Amino acid sequence: MLDRAPTQLIPPLRARLVGHGRVAATALGLRHRAFFGSSGSDRDEFDLDFNHLVIERPGGGAEGCCRLRVFGSGAAATQGYAAQFYDLSSLAFFSAPVLELGRLCIAPGADAVAVLRMIWAELTRIVDRQGVELLFGCASFAGADPARHAPAFSLLAERYLAPAAWAPLKAGRGRFLLRDVAPPAGSNAARAAHAAMPPLLRSYLAMGGRVGRHGVIDRQMGTCHVFTGVEVAAIPKARKRLLRADALDSAGPLL
Repeated sequence: MLDRAPTQLIPPLRARLVGHGRVAATALGLRHRAFFGSSGSDRDEFDLDFNHLVIERPGGGAEGCCRLRVFGSGAAATQGYAAQFYDLSSLAFFSAPVLELGRLCIAPGADAVAVLRMIWAELTRIVDRQGVELLFGCASFAGADPARHAPAFSLLAERYLAPAAWAPLKAGRGRFLLRDVAPPAGSNAARAAHAAMPPLLRSYLAMGGRVGRHGVIDRQMGTCHVFTGVEVAAIPKARKRLLRADALDSAGPLL
């Protein structure tokens, strides 16, 4: 994918997409601040295989970013980042392209809703152009102690598990079963657990997203994460209408 010119969607923010083989320095700096709380450059061996989407304010300051990669089929997704942690051989269920999304972060003080709207608008255009059937990635929770997020993990296990046809078969080192965490007590606890989830995961769930039955403790990043996937065909019609409205400059029908 070649670099795409910045496009305006929600003033005064803009989206800039950098093709694979290059990395936007502003994205690496924002990632390091978001994940490690200090200045620096967050980089790994997968960066050059991904495209990088940066949401910027006037003057070039990064308000949010993520990286993404489209695989020609689900079977090819075993070469991506999430496959380090989860057995993704079941994604061979998808014969059409799938898109891996990762390293999503939002700058402190930024309008998270506006940033996520722009990210999903860009993803909508990519999904349409390339015929993507599944979006997936690792949804991360801050902190490497699963007990800290027990209500959220319990709620995911109770209501949001992925279908057996494409759910990860197992997870690797540091794994734990979401169902092993004590369930939340009552509807008020369930609402609080949902509200405490990371914004990206809530976005996934609003679009019909589902998770694997395992979580993984990632001590290098200081997080716990769960495999999360969204089947494009299962996105609710009302949500698709919102995505179409935001992806104003896409050619042809969306999703």
